[in-house]
Amino acid sequence: MRNGRGFTLIELLIVVAIIGIIAAIAIPNLLNAIDRGKQKRTMADMRSIGTAVESYSVDFNFYPVYSGPVDGSAAGLSIEPVYIKKAPTKDGWSGVMQYDCADGSEYTVQSYAKGGADDGLVGTGGPTQSFSADIFLSNGAFVQWPEGQQR
Repeated sequence: MRNGRGFTLIELLIVVAIIGIIAAIAIPNLLNAIDRGKQKRTMADMRSIGTAVESYSVDFNFYPVYSGPVDGSAAGLSIEPVYIKKAPTKDGWSGVMQYDCADGSEYTVQSYAKGGADDGLVGTGGPTQSFSADIFLSNGAFVQWPEGQQR
């Protein structure tokens, strides 16, 4: 009769297999939640920029005329520090957000999102289900944004 205390190899393999199954289920959900958080942060930052630009237009009767990256500097989008203390310059994926206003009557703030490339509007805009689809804020309202189950 064997008087050994401990686990057999089969018991250890079963435990490792169970842990592997749980990890295979949990990790994709975790990565999805991280990307959703980045999207929500990006959208909140874009709203902040939009609010500052709208405040600027109340004072000057036109939106700041500028096309390029959001940097808040006097040479670029001149909304700091009067209309926003520090303009967010990066989106949730550390990409540069873009501002575009050619004539002072309409503006657009764009994030390239997870893809990091200018994809433009998908179709006519509206809700998207892709983390890579660009996010657009135009004249204070989102014209393309993430919604629903993401892929």
